[in-house]
Amino acid sequence: MSMKVNSNNNVVIMAGGVGSRFWPMSTTAYPKQFIDVFGTGRTFLQMTYDRFKGLVEPENVWVVTSKQYADIVAEQLPDMPRENILLEPCRRNTAPCIAYVSWRIKSKNPKANLVVTPSDHLVTDVVEFQRVISSALRFTSETDAIVTLGMPPTRPETGYGYIQADMQVPSLRNKEVYRVDSFKEKPDLETAKKYLKEKEFFWNSGIFVWSVNTIVNSLRIYQPEISRIFEDLLPYYGTDKEQAMIDQQFPLCESISIDYAVMEKAYEIFVIPANFGWSDVGTWGSLHTLAEKDDHGNTVIGQNVKLYESRNCVIHTTEEKKVVVQGLDGYIVAEKGDTLLVCKLEEEQRIKEFSAE
Repeated sequence: MSMKVNSNNNVVIMAGGVGSRFWPMSTTAYPKQFIDVFGTGRTFLQMTYDRFKGLVEPENVWVVTSKQYADIVAEQLPDMPRENILLEPCRRNTAPCIAYVSWRIKSKNPKANLVVTPSDHLVTDVVEFQRVISSALRFTSETDAIVTLGMPPTRPETGYGYIQADMQVPSLRNKEVYRVDSFKEKPDLETAKKYLKEKEFFWNSGIFVWSVNTIVNSLRIYQPEISRIFEDLLPYYGTDKEQAMIDQQFPLCESISIDYAVMEKAYEIFVIPANFGWSDVGTWGSLHTLAEKDDHGNTVIGQNVKLYESRNCVIHTTEEKKVVVQGLDGYIVAEKGDTLLVCKLEEEQRIKEFSAE
């Protein structure tokens, strides 16, 4: 890299989720972010880490996860310092998670500029992603703005939250930055169709950019109780007492998302509409849409899979030597360990009940 990486740039990867929507491949013991869903040799967490290479130094990468996943994260991301893996003793949603890591980073570098990202999303155009993130980091380093990344919707999606932007006038400082009017909950189909027609609605990617001072000050204003907890722990960050203090104090936090805690209350909130092939790959169906397909609409991820008279299927059998499928239309065939799933794609919302039995 000829360009020097700005040492104030930090990335926070939120990897505490227990999503098992890709059962049997993902389980609560080994959730989606730690799995190589596309069969590329890189897990979601590793792909998330990879797309910040050249923007952020490895010592400025932070992963917040649950205690039970500490070893998995360390094993999957050997380049980052072990002490940058912050461990939550219990689940308290995204606001306490972001508060903890923000005060922790501030104790190390009060000039830090942060990108906060989920660990289990897909980005297909990494070059454009890096350009947009760089642009956002420049903007937040010069202002006290909170920046979100909004994805122009390509379909009436009811599974995502939306950002409504004021598209009349971009920011004077940066022509691709617009003010946010409001955040919208996941809509019903009629509302989603309306959002698609109007050009001011964007999918909320859950990626945020801000300076450490901006987020800490916003939390102080809107979430004083949570802020006090992490403010009081300043003497312990980076010491061998940090984990014990976090274990004691973190459970006292209210369980609340950053959207409710800060986003919907703050004034200086902006969005960059961005097109870098983003998806949260939340279902087998979305994997089928996103991954490569053969001439009959089948997505196949596995060593030696033979398909006969089958179409529109997702076959994910990376642990089996040989798999033969005949005569299926619109099915998921997936295995992991000693579990095999054969299920209609359109019935995949029922996987939860199968996996519980």
